[in-house]
Amino acid sequence: MEAAAPEFSLAHLTLLHCAPPELTEIAARAGYDYVSYRPISLGLATEPKYPLASDRRLLERTKAALRATGIRLLDIELARILPGVDVTEYLPALEAAAELGGRHVLSSVWCEDMSFARDRFAQLCELARPLGLTVDLEFVTFAGVRTLSEAAGLVAASGCANAGICIDTLHFDRSGCKVQDLERLPREWFHYAQICDAPEDWSAQEQELKRVAREERLFLGEGGIDVRAILDHMPRIPYSLELPNARLLAALGPVEFARRCLETARRHLSPPRARPTPDRPRPRHAVVPTTLSR
Repeated sequence: MEAAAPEFSLAHLTLLHCAPPELTEIAARAGYDYVSYRPISLGLATEPKYPLASDRRLLERTKAALRATGIRLLDIELARILPGVDVTEYLPALEAAAELGGRHVLSSVWCEDMSFARDRFAQLCELARPLGLTVDLEFVTFAGVRTLSEAAGLVAASGCANAGICIDTLHFDRSGCKVQDLERLPREWFHYAQICDAPEDWSAQEQELKRVAREERLFLGEGGIDVRAILDHMPRIPYSLELPNARLLAALGPVEFARRCLETARRHLSPPRARPTPDRPRPRHAVVPTTLSR
């Protein structure tokens, strides 16, 4: 029996200059199943803000765009765990996500106190649970939780049924994870994944890691990440195409860029392989992070 085709979401970071209604319409024109919004601002001066929780007009326009296009909301981001931030401040954004039919909330940890992170992550999960939302922890190579094993330990320690892990193929590759490690984790922890490719030769310098993550990710099959091998070791879940690339966006425009992201992903991931591929050798600049101090 032939496996069902994967479903794809257009991640907001791919076209962050587009407000949620516009992003939704682009996702529909390009052929996506879902869209992912970023209504929780990081507070960066260079990053636009889309306060769906406090801007009722923006929320209603977004709701109308979802209804008109048939696109569904997959997830919202980014509910960060860090000192000085009360996670209850995220509740209005979670409620807006639930009102729009969203399924998941992306979180990440930006401190090295894992007891603090565990307690705040569990609190966030409890806020999301009555709204029917999961909270999915992403490990980021330049954050407090940087590896799959660290993320798994925090999710397990939280004891929350709606907690999960979101694999971003860029950070999976850069953190030195092995695909076999995915097999050891509960399948129900995986609700969706963020996927992209990236240059095979890369620097472990933090600013360079951030630059590539924010503006130089690549279409699947055009870099050095074996995305298929990673996904072959996970259950079939929706894939959010998080693929910011400033040069390609400027050259192609938002609709064509979104379409190319999707077309190259579909081509690269289909047909499925009969069996997972073995680990490929690590690029020469790869650095496996050392254990964080606690």
